[in-house]
Amino acid sequence: MAEPIQSYQVVVNHEEQYSIWPLGCEIPAGWRAVTDPGSKEACLAYVESAWTDMRPFSLRQQMDASKQ
Repeated sequence: MAEPIQSYQVVVNHEEQYSIWPLGCEIPAGWRAVTDPGSKEACLAYVESAWTDMRPFSLRQQMDASKQ
């Protein structure tokens, strides 16, 4: 059986970690929407292009500070 068509949006947290979230479901605390609603495929494509460094933001900052 085919999955029903549903809209999603891309959400991101303070650590710059991405996820897709079903439209109509409350976004969890600490996350915010960064795209307009779209298909699951479009949202996943956005995440793939935007989330190029999987390390949490705080770790990237710590590693950059240790290089100085």
